[in-house]
Amino acid sequence: MKTIISCLLALTCMSSVQAQIKGVVFGSNNAIKSKIYGAKVKLLGVNRGVFTTEEGVFEIILPKELPDTLVFSAMGFNSDSIVVNKKDRFISLEVILYSDQLLPEVVASYKKGTHTISRLKTLHVEEIGAGELRKAACCNLSESFETNASVDVNLTDAVSGAKKIQMMGLDGVYTQIQFENIPYLRGLESSYGLNSLPGTWINSMQITKGTGNVVNGYESMAGLINIEVKKPNNMNRVFVNAFGSTMGRAELNFDSGFQLNDKWSSAWFVHGSGIFIEMDFNKDKFLDMPNGTNVALMNRYHYQGEKMEAQFGLNVYQENKVGGQTSDMREADKKFYSVNIDSKHADIFAKTGFFMKKPLHSIGIVYNAKYQQTNASFGDRKFVGEEKRGYINAIYDGILGNSDHKFKLGVSAVYSDIKQHTIQDLDSLNDDREEIVPGAFAEYSFIGMRLSSVLGTRVDYHNLYGVKFSPRVHLKYTLTEYTDLRLTVGKGWRVPNYMIDNVSLLANSKTWIAPDTIMPEISWNIGGSIMQEFSFLKRKGNITVDYYYTMFENQMLVDRDVNSSQIVFNNLDGRSFSNSFQAEISYAVSKTIDFRMAYKYLDVRATYDGTLQQQVLLPQHRGFFNLAYKTRNKRWELDFTASVYGSSRLPGTMSSENRSLVYPIINAQITHNYKKWEFYVGGENLGNYRQENPIINAENPFGETFDATKIWAPIYGINGYVGIRFTIKKEEK
Repeated sequence: MKTIISCLLALTCMSSVQAQIKGVVFGSNNAIKSKIYGAKVKLLGVNRGVFTTEEGVFEIILPKELPDTLVFSAMGFNSDSIVVNKKDRFISLEVILYSDQLLPEVVASYKKGTHTISRLKTLHVEEIGAGELRKAACCNLSESFETNASVDVNLTDAVSGAKKIQMMGLDGVYTQIQFENIPYLRGLESSYGLNSLPGTWINSMQITKGTGNVVNGYESMAGLINIEVKKPNNMNRVFVNAFGSTMGRAELNFDSGFQLNDKWSSAWFVHGSGIFIEMDFNKDKFLDMPNGTNVALMNRYHYQGEKMEAQFGLNVYQENKVGGQTSDMREADKKFYSVNIDSKHADIFAKTGFFMKKPLHSIGIVYNAKYQQTNASFGDRKFVGEEKRGYINAIYDGILGNSDHKFKLGVSAVYSDIKQHTIQDLDSLNDDREEIVPGAFAEYSFIGMRLSSVLGTRVDYHNLYGVKFSPRVHLKYTLTEYTDLRLTVGKGWRVPNYMIDNVSLLANSKTWIAPDTIMPEISWNIGGSIMQEFSFLKRKGNITVDYYYTMFENQMLVDRDVNSSQIVFNNLDGRSFSNSFQAEISYAVSKTIDFRMAYKYLDVRATYDGTLQQQVLLPQHRGFFNLAYKTRNKRWELDFTASVYGSSRLPGTMSSENRSLVYPIINAQITHNYKKWEFYVGGENLGNYRQENPIINAENPFGETFDATKIWAPIYGINGYVGIRFTIKKEEK
């Protein structure tokens, strides 16, 4: 591994300046200058363009044939242009567009994909926009990946309705999830938190495979998902979404952004949902989905000054679920199996940025304080947990000489006071601990004509486990004007919470055997991707192929095979690894039709009781197809997604013949846009595929063989839904 890192580091010296232009686009209106989000920057000669980020930043690759004309345009502003030559490959621009309020309105139209891969970023980052999220019901974060092939979402059991994500065949705890670069869904939130964030609040997501940047922390082992929620200064004046499904689910979402003055803006987000009807499609006398309610509230503020920028807010939610046996089984004189899950959450977050006199130098600080309480019961078995968490990350961002050489230096600190215990019959397990983890990091970025790199390292000191070192290297090499090759290698680590990470495994009669010691999980990830843009019948498309290998030095394993009456937790004694291969093609058939197809292969194994075995309940193969159609007048939209999941090894036996079946999942949605209204109707699992007998020994839930955790397919059939969205856009001055 050291040899690999040395070779990759040596490659960074092979290049000079990249053929690209970078800059920031501002808008000026009545002498007020602000950064423009979504401004179009287009090269006329090659008919290629990009959009500015939320910070007004753009980067665009220059073609081989120069000169060319670079055009800047944004809604509500006069367009501007410059001619770029070969000598301009060194420059960084500051562009100011002036209001067109005194002139006739000019609207520039450009089709931007709702699912893209940034060619300019060194890391392989999938960008998922708000348009992609609207292609499905997307009622919460767990349902935001239905049209994505890189992230899998599966039920954890047949009684709680909880879901978990997987990337590269590894459990979601190995994927670092962030809320605008703040750690999210960590600790007690990890098992049930996916339902806590409404999908309508999300503006975009970025998915990075492999280890992410060291700036974001040390826990990115399989990947990183960063969630961007709507910002007060860029969101609509009013947005309302109402939703109902045949599963008895009803939901109402509201958000509103408004300007307080020329520097301050604010936003409110309100969410309420619940399942109020008992559903038992398979007639096993257990609810397919628990009844209950979820209420969430967020209030955030944004300040834009001349010398600093700040964001801060409050996020709270409470969720209650009641499941288990149906009401007709709950007789007064009979013991019945009940599932109860209660989660309470409150956190405050803040981000401050200070602009320095030296150009392209700044200081940013991120703060977060969280309180989480999670209690769950499965029959006679209970889990009780409470967590207090604090986080701070301070970053100094600058350049060395010019903007082709950037660096980031910073310090961070994590505090976690977590109390958790389980009650199993007369037995009780405890895992209380206080963690204090200060750290420091450094990152250097270089952008050359063909080669760009991000080299980083961080050192963290854990009060229980000592010093941990995490080096990471990311490289991108431009093979041709239309072909990018990326490589990455890095180390990640985390301290496992074996109780909350596996709380769904209480939904059976097996006794938990606690680990002798809890040691940090440590992994190395190496991989890469190649992306090829192409043109066919004058329409553009791209093909992406990636492969990643993850090797664990240590891992907390959950052994569900050796003993039929026990679940054994122990540290790795042998090998554990993941091989992940994915190929995806995206193509615009016409101005109104786009499709994506993907194939994914996963080989994930670990040593159990001296034998190297495939991980349980993990399909080795997955096929994916998505078709999106939008009429020319944008009134009607049709989205169709189909996935085929291969067989997986079932727990409880070492035999490779004990496998699940291959099954399809089909989802579709039709949307009609009319002025301020959107009406949508859709269906999930339209093929009506269901796992037969998902609960083992359902008629005797307190017996020795009861098990509701061997879930590999949907447990309920077709789920139809309807919804309405209403939007009042922000008034343009």
